[in-house]
Amino acid sequence: MSEADIGALWVTLRLALITTIILLLLGTPLAWWLSRTQCRIKVLIEALVAIPLVLPPTVLGFYLLIMLAPDGPIGGLWQSLGGDTLAFSFSGLVIGSVLYSLPFVVQPLQNAFNNIGNHYLEAASTLRASPLNRFFTLVVPLAKPGFITATTLGFAHTVGEFGVVLMIGGNIPGETQVLSIAIYDHVESLEYANAHILSAGLLAFSLVVLVSVYSLNRQSLPNGSGR
Repeated sequence: MSEADIGALWVTLRLALITTIILLLLGTPLAWWLSRTQCRIKVLIEALVAIPLVLPPTVLGFYLLIMLAPDGPIGGLWQSLGGDTLAFSFSGLVIGSVLYSLPFVVQPLQNAFNNIGNHYLEAASTLRASPLNRFFTLVVPLAKPGFITATTLGFAHTVGEFGVVLMIGGNIPGETQVLSIAIYDHVESLEYANAHILSAGLLAFSLVVLVSVYSLNRQSLPNGSGR
């Protein structure tokens, strides 16, 4: 691997780690609310969360670029408050990655929360446990497989991003160039050997992630039967 490839690897891992942490902090309360609420706009919120699953990444990236640009509503406001430019920056990549990977964290958590019966919470309530105490001492342990799946998929999906990060961050080595873009650069330059090394690494990483998720989910079933 060249120095540029190592830089792209570092940017990718840093982006995936920061994005996953933010997604867990934002996605956990959102998933819990979606699993419990009967609000009429629940369907709309679920659709907005899931829209990155069906929307082409370049479309999402295009509109995010417009909003994060210096003359855009978000980018302009951020700069007026003394912040740096969001478009074509690492911070912009984080914003785009959070939105693009949101369903991969919210949906597994929501499914895990839905599988927790109300009788557990009602029993804890009779023992005068506060809502926050019930959540951390009861809900979180019971939803552990969901948290593992959400964390793994959120991290892995961010590692494999291309369209969104290219639109928002461009291709700045050491700052916004991630592994998927580095592979594209190698192919454009006919450097197939370098492209193969990075691609094989991502392929192996993806396989390990999926095997791990399926294995952990199987082990979480009663008696580990997988049935």
